Amino acid sequence: MARKPGPLSRRVAWWLLGYLALISLAVFSVGNYVHEHAEHAAWRALLNSELDSIVEHVKHEPHYRWQDSDTLSLYHFDDPATPDSLRALHPGLHDGVIVHDRETAVMVRQTDELGRIALVLDISDFHDLEQFATRWVMLAGVVMLIVTVLMATLGMERLVRPLSLLARHIGALRPGVPGQRIDVDVRGSSELHTIADALNDYLERNEQFVERERVFISTASHELRTPVAVITGAAELALDQPGLPERARQQMQRVLRTAQGVEQLIDLLLVLAREPARLANRAERIALDQLLPQIVDDHRHLLGDKDLDVNVQAAPVDIVAPLAVVQAAIGNLLRNAIENSGRGHIQLTLGTDGVLVLQDPGHGMSPEEIAAIHARMARGLRTERGGIGLELIARLCEHLGWTLAFQACEPRGTRATLDFSGARTP
Repeated sequence: MARKPGPLSRRVAWWLLGYLALISLAVFSVGNYVHEHAEHAAWRALLNSELDSIVEHVKHEPHYRWQDSDTLSLYHFDDPATPDSLRALHPGLHDGVIVHDRETAVMVRQTDELGRIALVLDISDFHDLEQFATRWVMLAGVVMLIVTVLMATLGMERLVRPLSLLARHIGALRPGVPGQRIDVDVRGSSELHTIADALNDYLERNEQFVERERVFISTASHELRTPVAVITGAAELALDQPGLPERARQQMQRVLRTAQGVEQLIDLLLVLAREPARLANRAERIALDQLLPQIVDDHRHLLGDKDLDVNVQAAPVDIVAPLAVVQAAIGNLLRNAIENSGRGHIQLTLGTDGVLVLQDPGHGMSPEEIAAIHARMARGLRTERGGIGLELIARLCEHLGWTLAFQACEPRGTRATLDFSGARTP
């Protein structure tokens, strides 16, 4: 399972933290580089100026003597009192030299008048001040990073909150519930309002489409009732006529069964046209274990001359559902089992949990064919193999909260499972 990505606000905060850290590091590095060069330039200018002044005084006043101050000291390399740390230095500027336990900047010069001399500047106090300022600058940088990240996090949370609320509203949408609309938080951006308006327009058009489909199914079904009733009545009257030839009787029975099947189909279409909540008013208590033998008897004429029998094993189970839908669902599965079987036993088993299992010995289907049936049922397409009306039965089961599944058996045959547990009464 793929890892779920983190919140956008957190990802932006981490990105901003990394960006600020890199920028701060770059600024600190450049600042330190510039500071070191500026510091060396200042020491060089100061010490060279003092040495030039000393040399000039010696030129014009041979008896001139330099007087050390608190921060500046002059050393002659031929003087035994000169510290050893200075003797190894070559001419030029040297920073960070320790003289008498003090950090100094030293300018060493070779002169004609005084020989090799070293002018030493005590910079310990300056470096202490520099380190103090550096610590405060770094502390200020860390505080700036923390404050910036906190402000960015709070700002991103406020910015993303309307998007999260919009996603929550979209996730709360339920199929088939009319009048659903998406609201955008007042703090939402114009882009979120554009998305919400587009979704609301889609919801409205989808409602209109569903309502047109429902009205069409309901109207067409009601309009078909009258001619189907006329056909059914005429077929029943014809069958009651004495002296009707056997061949004509068989044809009229076929007409009657077809008309009754169309009437049942109309009832099922009307069920699909109604909301599941409204179907509760048409539901009734059904003793499923007693209904199964009746459905089997109604379909025995399909056995014909096949070497095929139907066995029923049912535990006492009561469900609350529309009777016509239950009869159509079970009858359809049984009819397809009979039509797709040549010989053997068709077994109907009803468990106490409200799960009906119908297993036939028929031609059998491979797992690939079973998967294809499920895919066609999911798309609402017709299929030549796997039974007539399976798509409609599957839609009815889904509409009422039942579960219909198929499984290939070894070495042959197919097992259909119809789960009524959601409609089972306690």
